Amino acid sequence: MTSRIAGAAALVTVTATALALAGCGGGDDAGKKNIDLQSAGSPTSGAGAAPTPAPTAVLGELKGPEGVVVTLTSAVRDKGGFLTVGGTVTNRGTKPYTPVAWRSKETEIKSQSSVSGASLVDPAGRKRYLVLRDTDGECLCTTGLVGIRPGESRAVYAQFPAPPAAVTEVDFQLPTMPSVRIRISG
Repeated sequence: MTSRIAGAAALVTVTATALALAGCGGGDDAGKKNIDLQSAGSPTSGAGAAPTPAPTAVLGELKGPEGVVVTLTSAVRDKGGFLTVGGTVTNRGTKPYTPVAWRSKETEIKSQSSVSGASLVDPAGRKRYLVLRDTDGECLCTTGLVGIRPGESRAVYAQFPAPPAAVTEVDFQLPTMPSVRIRISG
């Protein structure tokens, strides 16, 4: 019996060590992508600052209340079955803007100042795709969208389940704004 306990303890130690090492990066591109996506929602400056998207073609633009504009620059399908939409939100208005209405109406979602209420619609397939959530109830999207100052731009992203490969265009929707049709790459 003592050898069984010792064997089980060794197995637990080896498993915990392997999981800890895997969580340290180990060259896994998917892990790197998650870290990059999570930092995209940070409104702070410095090491945790939101990355400024590289200049790319504009896929679509949503103009909302109080001079707020969301410019979409990417809609990339990845091998894991996800579709990540990215771009910037710019306050072209005259006063700070907090997009409270952009969050999801779900009661269990924790992300309060986010784009968790965004959705994609496949008009031909008549299907709506909602922003993905992690196991803690946080959206896989930009959070911390509080007090966007006049003239300020912030990076935004939202990750969705990918529509079937045959779907090349979807309508991106965000509460309080008109929808825009965007083209999917990848």
